[in-house]
Amino acid sequence: MPRSLFWVALIGAPFLLGSATGNGGVTLLAIAAVLIANPIVWKVRKDRYFGSEEFRNLRSEVEGVIREHNDVVNYLADIRSQGTFELGSSATGQYAHLASFENTSAWNNSRDRNVAEYAPHVHNASLQVVRNASTDPIKYLMKYFSIKADKDTLSDVQRVADSIARLEEAVANVQQREAAIAATFSPPKFILTRYAAEFWRQVGVQLSPVHVPYPQYKFQYTSAGGNSGQTTTIDLNTPTLEALSATLVDKIRWAKSAAGQRALMTNRLRTEIKTRDDFTCLTCGISVQAEPHLLLEVDHITPVSKGGISSPENLQTLCWRCNRSKGAKIVTAPSDAPPA
Repeated sequence: MPRSLFWVALIGAPFLLGSATGNGGVTLLAIAAVLIANPIVWKVRKDRYFGSEEFRNLRSEVEGVIREHNDVVNYLADIRSQGTFELGSSATGQYAHLASFENTSAWNNSRDRNVAEYAPHVHNASLQVVRNASTDPIKYLMKYFSIKADKDTLSDVQRVADSIARLEEAVANVQQREAAIAATFSPPKFILTRYAAEFWRQVGVQLSPVHVPYPQYKFQYTSAGGNSGQTTTIDLNTPTLEALSATLVDKIRWAKSAAGQRALMTNRLRTEIKTRDDFTCLTCGISVQAEPHLLLEVDHITPVSKGGISSPENLQTLCWRCNRSKGAKIVTAPSDAPPA
């Protein structure tokens, strides 16, 4: 370490430390602690790490992995930007913004009060409705947020379900890739603690701030005096959306329609198809054995928009690149594909 840096670090230590302790060993330990904790020392260690030959060699070795990761991040952002995640809404409080409310009670200043929330995704209801919604969420979600049992609604639900499922898989895939990249470099702990943003920038990884935007619906009870309040919250995640789709299909009995077929594409069925196809893309042949963090999707060979159904014979496993390039085209799976 440069002599000048040593003295700069010492400035931060109490200059009477040695005389106070009367112990040379303790003094040296205290000085060492000051040096280690000094921001200048952290910066020197950081620059040395990023400038090391080992770091540069690792970055060159995993360039292909980093490039693939960044492509998946961009793909994830495309799914997020193209999807819409709205279904129904509650009419309670839709004109609340036209009035102002103030509790002028003298005792109101002594404690916080429960105040009703007014928003399209919040239904203000009686205490009984809030409690019933917690035990029968699908029924009450449909009833109080105007989610009707018709073909258009089923299409909307399945559109949201498809976007959510793809985002869930893509986000999990990106997180696994980032963990694997960090493990490859195995940086000192202080690098990820203090310089995480610079670490990923030096590596060349494009981090994804995208999260899964689960639509959230609330049933809310607030007492007249604001003394108590209870809320039932329903997140439209994959299990909830699949239950909602199944309920709609059962009510309208349109399982043969395109929307009905999409509703049959459950998370369980996707897993079964990937397992059947040995977690291998049936177009390009790449598998999770060759690329452990491969993002796979399940595709209708004959699209539902052209009469295809959600049966195992009409479903195939594709990697995200092949699925994106296929679109709504009808592509026959290779003859050497695993048997259905």
